[in-house]
Amino acid sequence: MAVAHMGVEVSSFIALLGSAGVAVGLALQGTLSNVAGGVLLLILKPFQVGDYIVLTGTNCEGEVAAMDIFYTKLKTVDNRVIVIPNGTLSNSNLINNTKQDRRLIDIEVGISYDADIREVKKILNEIAREEKRIIDQDGVEIFVSSLADSSVMMGIRCWVPTSDYIATKWALNEEIKLRFDEEGIEIPYQKLDVCIKNEV
Repeated sequence: MAVAHMGVEVSSFIALLGSAGVAVGLALQGTLSNVAGGVLLLILKPFQVGDYIVLTGTNCEGEVAAMDIFYTKLKTVDNRVIVIPNGTLSNSNLINNTKQDRRLIDIEVGISYDADIREVKKILNEIAREEKRIIDQDGVEIFVSSLADSSVMMGIRCWVPTSDYIATKWALNEEIKLRFDEEGIEIPYQKLDVCIKNEV
């Protein structure tokens, strides 16, 4: 009423206020989304500082270094920092690799069809027994995973502390290769045979 009394057309003034409100809303949309995402992350706590997370479908993964109301910072294994808006995090599928206190190692290795499966299972069992970081030695599973075109795929599964997951997996892979070489067990690999035909 005061604006109308001053001679300003009320409909134009309301339209101006509406346009300004829309402009401000659009400008703050990303910021408000990040704030809302930050609040959700703080309430639901899918991860915390120190956890190692992976955003599926992206190249973003690393240890959570810091969290604030707008952004979350990840530190990668090669000491880079990834800054992710909380709005993106709260709407993405993510994997928390360190949420649980133990993880399952699942390794597959191919052997020749000429190899003795019983002997291979015995060797794999010995390798698992010698690895002290495995939590439950009686819970180690060694099995024939599949019969592939040129190899028999052997599987080994075992539980280890989450902090030892990568080191234990690397150690098992190395020991499997070394022991197979010592025992003369062939690990098949793709080969191409070329036949040259001499024409007279």
